[in-house]
Amino acid sequence: MGPEERAGALDQMKDGEFDVLVVGGGIVGAGVALDAVSRGLSVGLIEARDFASGTSSRSSKLIHGGLRYLEQLDFELVREALTERGLLLQRIAPHLVRPVPFLFPFTKHWERPYIGAGVALYDTLSVTMGTSRGLPNHRHLTRTGALRVFPALRRDAFVGAVQYWDAQVDDARYVLTVLRTAASYGAKIASRVRADGFLREGEHVTGVRAVDLETGKELEIRAKQVVNAAGVWTDDIQEMVGGRGQIHVRASKGIHLVVPRDRIQASSGMILRTEKSVLFVIPWGRHWIIGTTDTPWDLDKAHPAASRSDIDYILDHVNGVLRVPLTRDDVEGVYAGLRPLLSGESDETSKLSREHTVAHPVPGLVLIAGGKYTTYRVMAKDAVDAVVHGLDGRVPPSVTDRLPLVGADGFAALWNQRRGIARDADLHPSRVAHLLRRYGSLISEVLALMEEDPELKEPLAGADDYLRAEVVYAVRYEGARHLDDVLTRRTRVFMETWDRGIAVAEEAARLMAGPLGWDEEQVKREVEYYRKRMEAERAAQEQDTDQEADAVQHGAPEIVPEDGGARVAASS
Repeated sequence: MGPEERAGALDQMKDGEFDVLVVGGGIVGAGVALDAVSRGLSVGLIEARDFASGTSSRSSKLIHGGLRYLEQLDFELVREALTERGLLLQRIAPHLVRPVPFLFPFTKHWERPYIGAGVALYDTLSVTMGTSRGLPNHRHLTRTGALRVFPALRRDAFVGAVQYWDAQVDDARYVLTVLRTAASYGAKIASRVRADGFLREGEHVTGVRAVDLETGKELEIRAKQVVNAAGVWTDDIQEMVGGRGQIHVRASKGIHLVVPRDRIQASSGMILRTEKSVLFVIPWGRHWIIGTTDTPWDLDKAHPAASRSDIDYILDHVNGVLRVPLTRDDVEGVYAGLRPLLSGESDETSKLSREHTVAHPVPGLVLIAGGKYTTYRVMAKDAVDAVVHGLDGRVPPSVTDRLPLVGADGFAALWNQRRGIARDADLHPSRVAHLLRRYGSLISEVLALMEEDPELKEPLAGADDYLRAEVVYAVRYEGARHLDDVLTRRTRVFMETWDRGIAVAEEAARLMAGPLGWDEEQVKREVEYYRKRMEAERAAQEQDTDQEADAVQHGAPEIVPEDGGARVAASS
């Protein structure tokens, strides 16, 4: 999905007609593209910004059934999600999805039978469809036993605990891998292409009018069926087509804090009940991710802002159980995302449905909304099933439940061989382990870049968890078009470094310049855009309310088209 592939995809979008055109490059859109192309359909996909730049890069990064939904008696949703968790862990993406343990402390003695029964049911549901969960069983712990696992807990904050297992994933990297898998089967995919309207023949939708934001050129993309997988922008797409509003989506903001691993002494993640939802403490390499909040959001959907009150809410709740409290000075990263929730009768977003729905508001257009990251594959299957009803001829059923993503095949053997790979490549074994967990068997492509240019084996100065080769790879193979794409989503430098990646920005931009053909002026523009965006986010986090935080972030620059290139301009 490099620059040449993008150009080729745009040429085909202008000249041909697809069976299916997907609008939206998050996890659901990526899943729809893969499901459709693997059934033998011709597929195009466009995304207005970068792939996974919305909800799909700003989640809790968990692949889980949703333990809290058992309390709401939503057994079918939990069972479905746990079935998907097993497929992802063992068959579809074992290189990207990994087990992670969680401790659930009890604050009262009566919680042990109550919560313990729920966790036992959670484990049971994960094998009801004959799919091995691939994870250890839960276990009950005394207070002393729990402190061995999580020494950072205050002894007087709990009376015992249960430990259970779920799984985690780098959400943005997973989306890219689904898209690359779809591209390997023939899907034509392009980011920075915005849908501005629909092509119509009477009531029938026959494609979209779009603009390539990198050049400003307009294009018409024809398709027999269009799938809107725009997440929190679903209602906007419905208004564009003049539909009757069969689906209504409300955005719920969730924020997460990132703190260094040494600030919390523990060998397991943790889940806490709050008055509104649950709070996770999640292991993340050399860091912890702590979140999340669950509050309504009706401001800027592109850049949801975390406020001071959001950060204090999370710190207050996690500090209620920690022996050494965290302070704002311990927070090295913050990110905010929006959940697309199906509107219901409840006024509280925490009670809105996480189930998904598919609608056909007008002929030729399918809408898919709601759901959970974990169940994206089921959502995609249901959307393509709806598409099939609008196509002539027989279309095979979905095969994605047995289709490994690129990088999955051979991963187990390569993992066992990682020391030999490290020796041959003249890299430390921990570097090879890092690369295998990000690229799987596609590691050969990354190593080939280093063989071409040995300087790419060096770590980024100021973000040494990542190698210089990974920046070049992001451009050549993963569709990165701008510096923000690399530092925010292809890597996680923006949330894993104290300065949010500002120190490494120029080095990364210069590595991108060659493959993208940037001149010196463009390198400076990219660095300046990134710096001002990060400064605006940090300033927003000092504001007390959502409205104040949103206003501050609106002052940050945006990359917008100008004379066939990109420039920095004030966002409106």
